[in-house]
Amino acid sequence: MSYVYLKFGQYAEQETNDLTINTIPLNVTSVGVSVSKTIPAFPIPFSGVVTGESVTAALDLGMATKQIDLSGFISETTISKTRTATSTSTEDDETALTFTAHEIAQMIASSVDSTGLQNNQSINELVILYPSNISNDYAARATQPTLVPFNFASRGEAGFGDNEGVSYKGSTFPDASTATGLSGFIRSFSFNMEAESVDLSFSMQFEVAIVGP
Repeated sequence: MSYVYLKFGQYAEQETNDLTINTIPLNVTSVGVSVSKTIPAFPIPFSGVVTGESVTAALDLGMATKQIDLSGFISETTISKTRTATSTSTEDDETALTFTAHEIAQMIASSVDSTGLQNNQSINELVILYPSNISNDYAARATQPTLVPFNFASRGEAGFGDNEGVSYKGSTFPDASTATGLSGFIRSFSFNMEAESVDLSFSMQFEVAIVGP
């Protein structure tokens, strides 16, 4: 699987969703999606005495943790990255350069070690393209399948269909490959430098979140 990309923070906002600029493509062999719901649960005292069956009451407060586990290989590739203006340059510069796998691994590790304040350095979006036959409005797509970014949105408008009871949608089910991916942060990243190896094996855990500052 090779339709997985990491996007840098500041440029994820400025460059719409161009997957050719300020983006690191990854050769991913496995993607694991995990959703853990947090619901306070309280066993009701003496419920089994009356009914012969114990009862647990749960309160759904709309809390869940969403994590993406990735594993695969980092290969030498060309990356076009925006460099902001410096004392000797008055405009941002976009230069396509070929980075070794080791340089890309170092770039990702440096991003994980940074914070959201380092906009040019931090990675805050994960794009995983997957095939989809049905659009946001529950219609068959003209092109089947169409590659769209994975997210956790339901199809349709707020308050209707799958979104009945939803007053405001935090995200929209995507209809194009250029739609926004998953916002969050890389919780962990590890890679291996092996003798006489050009590509580097890696594993990564990305957590979906609204990151501040």
